[in-house]
Amino acid sequence: MATNAVDETEATQATTDEKAVDTTKSDEVPQTEVPAAADDAQTKEESPSGVGQGAAAVVSAALGVVSLTGSWIGTVASARQNLIGQLETAQNAGVAQQIQAVYGDAWQTTALWGGLFALIALVTGVVTLARPAFGTPGRIQAPWIKSVAWAGVSLGVIGLFLAVLKYTGVLLGLPSAS
Repeated sequence: MATNAVDETEATQATTDEKAVDTTKSDEVPQTEVPAAADDAQTKEESPSGVGQGAAAVVSAALGVVSLTGSWIGTVASARQNLIGQLETAQNAGVAQQIQAVYGDAWQTTALWGGLFALIALVTGVVTLARPAFGTPGRIQAPWIKSVAWAGVSLGVIGLFLAVLKYTGVLLGLPSAS
């Protein structure tokens, strides 16, 4: 008897499970769900991720640092200007003229390249900060992008200020030849 009761219980459960599966399982997908999934996929593809803005902010900060520390191209341009000064300066030129031609022009060339990097850092940082105003309405720029872009702008301003001071001779000017 116990085996008959178990068999009947299993048969009842199997029939009930089959009915439950049959009533809940459907091969058709409701028409309202398919377009909604397609719209979500399109929205994700069309919305900007902010990667470009983040990269521009990092580039701005890096160029700001380069403007303060110097660059390879600035060093090469300075060495070239130094060589030109040595070649063009006559042996009988005065000491002040020799100092200006050999060292002063090279110093100013270094300042020009530093100022150029600072200006590019400044412009890149400002464009990065202003970009959301021209993008998708309601899209918020990530806070870290703003912070790094502001760092690039700040370093660019400092680098530009120091480049002007170096070029004019206010900061570390040439020694007098007296």
